[in-house]
Amino acid sequence: MSLLALIGIAVALAMDAFAVAVAIGISLKSIHYRQVFRLAWHFGLFQAMMPVIGWGAGTSVRSYIQDYDHWIAFALLTLVGGNMLKEAFFGDEEESESEKDATRGLTLVVLSVATSIDALAVGFSMSLLNLAIATPALVIGLVAAAFTVGGLYLGNRVANFKRLSSCAEILGGLVLLAIGVNILHDHGVF
Repeated sequence: MSLLALIGIAVALAMDAFAVAVAIGISLKSIHYRQVFRLAWHFGLFQAMMPVIGWGAGTSVRSYIQDYDHWIAFALLTLVGGNMLKEAFFGDEEESESEKDATRGLTLVVLSVATSIDALAVGFSMSLLNLAIATPALVIGLVAAAFTVGGLYLGNRVANFKRLSSCAEILGGLVLLAIGVNILHDHGVF
């Protein structure tokens, strides 16, 4: 596989992570370097691990997962996006910043899985083509981490222009729901 093709695949896989990072950047009032590191590390790590898992599983598991992987991603994104909408409409004003921080806890893990599930299929494909996985996994992870950092800061800059706390959270939730619906569309559900 050529380097250009590999970078193209990595950029395509990083788009979900970028969009989710933008949504998170919009919902955060301010961004701390620890949040940037956590989000970029997890998104990059999961994007790098999924192709390796897919490659290792090869064709034996592919037929079982490919029929519903998009539903898993949709469910995870809907869960997190719906929660963001719920907090925007019904959230407690006294809630601390750490409780709303999508760069921590289970929310971070759920988003990491949801944004990297497509990379599993890439690993399966590389296995079928008898390609090595180490370099592609590294490139995919690094590109996803870089796009995550850019998306997080872009989203936060957009939110800072208007300082729309609940509106930004609504927008972030809707973006996550839209990504989930788009995943279903890309897999021919609609």
